[in-house]
Amino acid sequence: MLEKIRQTADFIKNTIQETPEFAIVLGSGLGALKEEITPLHTLNYEDIPNFPQSTVKGHGGKLIYGELEGRKVLMMSGRFHYYEGYDMKTVTFPFRVFHLLGIKNLIVSNASGGVNPNFNVGDIMLINDHINMMPEHPLRGTNMEEFGPRFVDMSEPYHRGMLEVAQKQADTLGIKVHQGVYLGLQGPTFETPAEYGMVRALGGDAVGMSTVPEVIVAKHQGMDVFGISIITDVGGPEIAFTVSHEDVLAAADNAMPSVIKIVRGLIKNYQG
Repeated sequence: MLEKIRQTADFIKNTIQETPEFAIVLGSGLGALKEEITPLHTLNYEDIPNFPQSTVKGHGGKLIYGELEGRKVLMMSGRFHYYEGYDMKTVTFPFRVFHLLGIKNLIVSNASGGVNPNFNVGDIMLINDHINMMPEHPLRGTNMEEFGPRFVDMSEPYHRGMLEVAQKQADTLGIKVHQGVYLGLQGPTFETPAEYGMVRALGGDAVGMSTVPEVIVAKHQGMDVFGISIITDVGGPEIAFTVSHEDVLAAADNAMPSVIKIVRGLIKNYQG
């Protein structure tokens, strides 16, 4: 695995010839953010050695290097999920590559189901913590000492400084945002009403099928992480209604302009 990570990193380094300041991961329906970047290089996942392939509608399959708010960024248009059949080492493979590229800051985005009774469809949540309920841990197995320690401090999974900058940007622009806890489940089914209730009882404000393993690996490597969720459906034991992937994409699309403004402000103003 280590040799494959090095091969992939070398391939990307030879293409972009620079060190990006931020890596950005686009979740379900958040692909419009890629239109904000001034691209310098675009690589199809299929052309990158050892890179997994995205199989989910709403997830692109490109690695885009370019400029956003005058800063160099590397954007993943399309991520990988455990429910697609990948093991966690493969799901988090790109984040290992980011480390060897010298990237220090990570922005992750996702579409999620809201279980906090104060949330509505289309709301935005800045992630301030998470609960890992995935069935496989991304650091399970032999520790790769080249990347980080065997036991990782998770007392601040989402960087407080990045959260403060994003919150200030939202407040300045009059964009309503929540802060809350994201709980990660395996998927790919949307949760039952009882499962939504379980998430709420466990302390989650929103639930999804990604993000958590990526953030764990990023923290293992000492990266500063910011996470943002679009609430694309809401649920609980007292709520039972149908939800589809198309509904998720539509809700994400409606909230996208506000997400773009927050992310642009974070990239412009964060000095990590």
